[in-house]
Amino acid sequence: MNTWRKSSYSGPGDGNECVEIANFPTHTAVRDSKAPAGATLTFPAGAFNPFLEALKGRTPGTDLAGFDD
Repeated sequence: MNTWRKSSYSGPGDGNECVEIANFPTHTAVRDSKAPAGATLTFPAGAFNPFLEALKGRTPGTDLAGFDD
């Protein structure tokens, strides 16, 4: 069983409301830390980091770094 890790931004001063991730050999899963039994968002192996970089604005000229509609 993989261990879910909570974001470092989800601390006492932040209301403990954030996301958790778990890394698997074939994908990365993301879930709401307030509703851990709820749905998860999954990314194929190697796709999660480019997604995060795009969210941080480090990939100019692309919407979601290779994620197409």
